[in-house]
Amino acid sequence: MTDRDSPLVKLSEDRMNSVELAQALVRFDSLNPPGREKDCAGYIADLLRDAGLAVTAYEFAPERPSIVARLSGTEALKPLVFTGHIDVVPLGEKPWSAPPFAAEIREGKLIGRGASDMKAGVAAFIVAAVEAAKKGRLKRGITLVITAGEETGCEGAFHLAREGALGGAELLIVAEPTSNLPIIAHKGSIRLRITATGKTAHSSMPELGENAVYKVASWVGLIEALKFPEHEHPLLGRTTASVTTIFGGQNINSVPDSAGFTVDFRTVPAHDHQVLIADIQERLGAEASIQLVTDFKGFATAPDEPAIEPLMDILAARLGAPAVPAGAPYFTDASALVPGFNNVPTVVIGPGEAAQCHQTDEFCYVERIDEAFHIYTQLIDRICR
Repeated sequence: MTDRDSPLVKLSEDRMNSVELAQALVRFDSLNPPGREKDCAGYIADLLRDAGLAVTAYEFAPERPSIVARLSGTEALKPLVFTGHIDVVPLGEKPWSAPPFAAEIREGKLIGRGASDMKAGVAAFIVAAVEAAKKGRLKRGITLVITAGEETGCEGAFHLAREGALGGAELLIVAEPTSNLPIIAHKGSIRLRITATGKTAHSSMPELGENAVYKVASWVGLIEALKFPEHEHPLLGRTTASVTTIFGGQNINSVPDSAGFTVDFRTVPAHDHQVLIADIQERLGAEASIQLVTDFKGFATAPDEPAIEPLMDILAARLGAPAVPAGAPYFTDASALVPGFNNVPTVVIGPGEAAQCHQTDEFCYVERIDEAFHIYTQLIDRICR
């Protein structure tokens, strides 16, 4: 690696290049776990400070900072907000065809862990914000929210919301991988651990015991039967339930006195999670002990929301036809940031390929990175100037 290619070298061109910055970010090993975001976050913070943005770091755990960077506007208007995470998932067992942190470009693809998910998107909006700062003062300010710990439960984003670090927002752009097409809704997730107790006995005399596994088996069947016809969204479909782990018993010749399972509900935004838990408790009965493991809200922006019209106009002009907004079954940092920004209108749109997330030889098309930069730049020009 040459000095010019090192991620520790500041990019000093007259016009910063979004692809080069994406390469620089991919070269940081920010694997989560264990959570190595510090160096990448520090590099970004220095770059943004040099460009004139006010930068504050917030650690949700030691040496695991998220960044909030602000470029102020001249008028008392809520800012345009961009967000993305810099942690990446482990490499997996399958060998890579290229070093995963070398950020090689081959056949029009930037290859590396985090290329699509989602350092290319982060690079594109950073460059757009830096270029906007060079052009002079804006009427409406810009805020960049760059998070750690997204891959393990949006830890950095939830921390920022709890700390009151976010402020207001006119529109939130989440630069997760969508091939630069708009997603205006995604599901939430609520994960439960459900356990049963019984009475142990020798398996040759089962009538003396109370088998906890049998209870759990019947409950799993009740969960499988759930279809949620009353909880449906036009872009997201219905709430779904998936039993994901099951456990019980200690040895083969004893009636088990404890057993349980976990279930991941992927919910439409209008499905209240506390109501869902109460419904599950009623269906399974008082013997079921229900523990909440994680709770992530979904979001939905109305297709006719005025705040997203400038972006949809920009996309229509680029595509030559109206952009068709979609929904996504997964969740993002929007689960924490949408309520943290007081239910701000939100669009998920970024240059990465959703199918590349967490894959060996993960890549992002180079042309999409530059395209995202231009989309974000046009959006800034439309609503901030």
